[in-house]
Amino acid sequence: MKNKTLRTNSMKLKKVIAAFLAISVLFAFTGCGNSSTTDNTNTKQESSSTTEMGSADELNEKRDDLYQQENQLFADHKDAWDKAFGLMNKNAAGDAMSENYADSLASTVESNKDSFSEEEYKTLCKDIETIRGIEEEIAKLEKEIAASDSSDSSSSKSDESTAVFKGFKGKDLDGNDVDDSLFAKNKVTVVNFWFSGCKPCVGELSKLNELNEKLKEMGGEVVGINTDTLDDNQDGIKEAKEILKAQGASYKNLTFDSDSTVGKYAGNIMAFPTTVLVDKDGNIVGEPFMGGIDDQSNYDQLMKQIQSVLDQK
Repeated sequence: MKNKTLRTNSMKLKKVIAAFLAISVLFAFTGCGNSSTTDNTNTKQESSSTTEMGSADELNEKRDDLYQQENQLFADHKDAWDKAFGLMNKNAAGDAMSENYADSLASTVESNKDSFSEEEYKTLCKDIETIRGIEEEIAKLEKEIAASDSSDSSSSKSDESTAVFKGFKGKDLDGNDVDDSLFAKNKVTVVNFWFSGCKPCVGELSKLNELNEKLKEMGGEVVGINTDTLDDNQDGIKEAKEILKAQGASYKNLTFDSDSTVGKYAGNIMAFPTTVLVDKDGNIVGEPFMGGIDDQSNYDQLMKQIQSVLDQK
């Protein structure tokens, strides 16, 4: 149970910061974004054991602890970070991600420097440099975790990367059982990953509902997955249902075990909202689509992907 909780918490912490990964880093910064050395005074340092191979559970626990440190910074300086969150450019290209997402945070803060007080700006810059050090430790752990997983066969990895919904079992937000027959009955299923605190995610819900009505005529369906609701999180389910109702979104949303195949897939999503297309066999088809479809160009692009899948039937 402990490991399950840690993995779930890690996913929740990652999603809080993941939306920033879609922000483009297009210039060098003279403020808080281009420090070559990191002040890790406020960072809980990992011992040299982080560079040694440990068990998968140990490595995941270390990584979860680092994510919690990052999340604590956001909590400690909530007002300043809430302001930064609100200035996020939701239409920024997802393929311009920085290797260390501290650069992406710096991009938002630096390009909106005039929106912050001097004290807020200094606080954010200090937090970003602390986060930079944390991210370097996380990167080391990610390599070790990848190495510990290398014993899996290449075919298993290939299956895992595409057959995410094969054998799916879960529930809708009203508690009704759902399985992979949901996907089997559709020519294509559009699966949208979101969470309640993600403004771009909430902003596209009504458009997704329109898409669902259109897809029904084409033999398809839209399905939502709010990552706050996983593991039957009743508080998360209640909040998600309220948001969906307020946005006029009546299409099916699902919850399931975070230790499942699709749960692990959701935990590795690094930008929200993310939408994938799923075939009858539960396989993800094509590349994930990042960005809200309330933007017309994004909607048109997603429709092209959907039509491409339908044309192959």
